[in-house]
Parts: sequence; C-alpha cells; structure tokens
Amino acid sequence: MERNQHLKQRVTNTMGFRDKLRNILSLKDSPHRLALAFAVGVFIGMSPLLGLHTVLGIAVAWIFRLNRIVTITGVFVTNPWTIVPIYTFSTWLGAQCLGMKHIIPEIDWSHITFTYFFYELKPLLIPFIFGTLLVGLISAVISYFLIYHTVKKAHSNAK
Repeated sequence: MERNQHLKQRVTNTMGFRDKLRNILSLKDSPHRLALAFAVGVFIGMSPLLGLHTVLGIAVAWIFRLNRIVTITGVFVTNPWTIVPIYTFSTWLGAQCLGMKHIIPEIDWSHITFTYFFYELKPLLIPFIFGTLLVGLISAVISYFLIYHTVKKAHSNAK
C-alpha cells in the first residue's frame, strides 16, 4: 500500500511541476505579473521555434522585466514528455483550420533520404506553424487566468 501511494505521489508531481507551482504561489509579485510571466512562457514553449524556447523565454522575460523563473516554468510545460502530443495535435489542428484534406503524405520508406523526408513533410510546415501559434495562444490565455486566480487566492489566504 505504501509503495502505491509513493508511486501515485511521484506521478502527480511529474517533473516537479507541483513544486514549481507552489514556488510561483509563494512569490511576492502581483497576480497579474506572475500570470503574465507564466502565460508568456507557455506561449513561447508551444511556439514553432523548437530549440529556442528556453533562450527566448529568458530574453523575453528580461526585455519585459517579467519573473524569469516563472516564465521558464511556463516554457517547460512543453518538455520531452509533452512535446510530441502538443506538436502533433497542433499540426493536425493547423491542417484542419487551413482546410487540408490529406494530412499525412505517402512516404516511400524503402528509398528514404533526409532530403526526401523533408520534401515530403514540407506541406505540413504552414499547418505546423499556424497550429502551434494557435494552440500556444489559447493555452497562454487559459494559463493566464488559471495562474492569476490561483495566485490571487493563495495571496489572500496568506494574509
């Protein structure tokens, strides 16, 4: 029984997200600024600029004087465990919004080369960009309100 409870606790605290959320709630900044920093991070994390998320998050937080830790926490919502489902769904959604009927190209796997692979996936580039920006925007707005109300409640309970 104790082992199952320990496993459940580890799963619910995946990658320390619960601890990071507690840290956000304990910061002495306005709910608006904390929620904005997190939402900006979420948007950047879901952007199509794969490989630049962390650097971009730090740069944007520095430029707009947002809390860098909170922004990076938002960026890391997209991580090795979540990036494939997020990017797959975003590309599918982008294709649906752009009216694409045939999403997955026929690939001749017996004659695959790096150039051929990218040539075949090129039609998915615009849906990928559109979808990730759309999902990022929607997720950022939702996360803003979730973090705002959670921080506001935590600050009022602390008084």
